[in-house]
Amino acid sequence: MRTVLPRAALTTLAVATALAAIPGVALAAAPATPTRTAVTSDAGPAVFVQTNALTGNTILAYHRADDGALTPVGEYQTGGLGGVAVNAPLDSLASQGSLTYDPAHRLLFAVNAGSNSVTVFAVHGAQLLREQVVSSRGQFPVSISVHGGLLAVLNAGGSGSVAAYAIVGDRLAALPWAHRSLGLANTTPPLFITAPAEVGFSPSGHDLVVTTKANGSIDVIPVHAGGAFGPTSVTTSAGAVPFSFTFDRFAHLVVTEAGTSTVTTYALSWDGALTPLTVSVGDGGKALCWTVNARGLVIGANAGSATLSSYRTASTGGLTLVQPVATATGAGPIDMATAAHGHLLYVQDSVAGEVQGFWVHADGTLTLATTLTGLPAFNGAGMEGIAAS
Repeated sequence: MRTVLPRAALTTLAVATALAAIPGVALAAAPATPTRTAVTSDAGPAVFVQTNALTGNTILAYHRADDGALTPVGEYQTGGLGGVAVNAPLDSLASQGSLTYDPAHRLLFAVNAGSNSVTVFAVHGAQLLREQVVSSRGQFPVSISVHGGLLAVLNAGGSGSVAAYAIVGDRLAALPWAHRSLGLANTTPPLFITAPAEVGFSPSGHDLVVTTKANGSIDVIPVHAGGAFGPTSVTTSAGAVPFSFTFDRFAHLVVTEAGTSTVTTYALSWDGALTPLTVSVGDGGKALCWTVNARGLVIGANAGSATLSSYRTASTGGLTLVQPVATATGAGPIDMATAAHGHLLYVQDSVAGEVQGFWVHADGTLTLATTLTGLPAFNGAGMEGIAAS
């Protein structure tokens, strides 16, 4: 008989019971980098960049100054391998959210696409301690989302899958009742255009959303007590190649459509159904793939035209392009992260091998704050994943 526990009841005892049902998954910590004695007191803010190196994935850590400037602090081994999707044009993982910071637990989570695992780091300012490496319970993990005491990982290889874990202290515990195949027919590594792009919790935490690019679908998986998954609801995307998404301040789902460089907003109902509200509003760029919330705005990155754009949403689901592709970035802008309560935006420029920081203004305009060069540039493979504390 399956025991389903309330989220609040995911105690250490319950976690141990869950782990006993999954051979090979344990709470044992992997070797930490640096050692615990090397960690100093550092409460300052930081930005983290995932190198996705195929021979050994690492995280580059930077201290963030008040003016947005970044200072290198260290490089930390994840204990896994990076990966690259087949025919990836400029982003190795073809996804959003491969590196995720959880401020509630002060943990950083990284995917290791080449070794089918997830790494857990404890965050001490801009210093990291590697606490654990666990199986992603699938092939080619590309995206992570956290809500409360739950973490979900999206596996893009093979049939594709979503798996959930309980966060207990500084560890993850796999939940045997929280695993769902997406029914795809990908290879491993997957073809970049047919792979799912992102997994994310709804603001309430009661649903998980998954976008699948060429399949043109948006899947909604209900999350019940104890993290158990309900039946999947599948909606056909309003535009071609749904890629990344975010939820705006009104809890509307905002999805990019890379095929047409457009954005659509949806209302998410209690049963997982999605209703389009404002459909396929374009920004004039090319390959609009990545999105992030900042100061009540939705900011998108156009990988094909090396530009950023800003949208404003309304309580009715309305969507207005307030700043078209006027802000230039380095070549290949992909994943993004916000800091300083949304006033700073950091953009990963994969082809240029750099990270740029921008000040976000209330009118949707952006001004350059800093440029960090010398990062692993895309040349068949390259960095992907950025997070900020």
